[in-house]
Amino acid sequence: MERVEAVELAPGVVVGGGGGSLPVIAGPCVIESEDLVVEMAHTLASMAERLGVALVFKSSFDKANRSSIESYRGPGLEEGLRVLGIVKAETGLPVLTDVHEPDQCGPAAEVCDVLQIPAFLCRQTDLVVAAARTGRAVNVKKGQFLAPEDARWAVEKAAAVGNHRVFVTERGVSFGYHNLIVDMRAFTMLHELGIPVVFDVTHSLQLPGTGKGVTGGDRRFAEPLARAAVAAGADGLFLEVHPDPEHALSDAATQLPFARAEALLISALEIRRALGAAVPLA
Repeated sequence: MERVEAVELAPGVVVGGGGGSLPVIAGPCVIESEDLVVEMAHTLASMAERLGVALVFKSSFDKANRSSIESYRGPGLEEGLRVLGIVKAETGLPVLTDVHEPDQCGPAAEVCDVLQIPAFLCRQTDLVVAAARTGRAVNVKKGQFLAPEDARWAVEKAAAVGNHRVFVTERGVSFGYHNLIVDMRAFTMLHELGIPVVFDVTHSLQLPGTGKGVTGGDRRFAEPLARAAVAAGADGLFLEVHPDPEHALSDAATQLPFARAEALLISALEIRRALGAAVPLA
């Protein structure tokens, strides 16, 4: 097995490299309002301090891949980056947001520590290259249509322009219509390529196309999937958190309330510690 390279997402936040830490990427799916996002950022910052985890705050200024044209997309680039700037200034947390077009990468990089390539866009060469050229860490969400080993090509596109601060996030694979399956072998497959892998807990709960114009999902499976992924070798966790998930303007079926997210992370950290204490097999 190849050594998994450590990738620095922001000062003090490292994913991969074989360490015992379990960094977390968390926040509401989309920026609904300044008040909600800043409140959640303070709540998550306090949680990270309690649990002793490194946390990157995530929220999107635009959700360009919504199921319906009538779905809420977000406040847009300028307003969204303004709000994320407030999060950084008030909490000190590093921040992550998605980019959908090459021209968004430069402005986003002025505020954000990590630029995220959405799963459906992970093969878009111009987008991956533009994000990589900013010098920021790049999170490639592995497409639902990709085999694990095929994510290497997106990573190599970033490396080709000199950016090796790239990691992949596993979020399930399409399995027939309206269903996603997480193949726990994916963590080993990507590690064998030397690529750090974060597990996206909440997007893996999705049931695409089942929600009459919105994406459905089943949050019952958040805990078993997260625990299995950490046991399988995930280098970090990604989850979307909302104070009132049922009324969230995006991903209402899969975002987690704060208390449940914290309990999930506590159990995941216990598994991580148990793995660190385990005697390696001969």
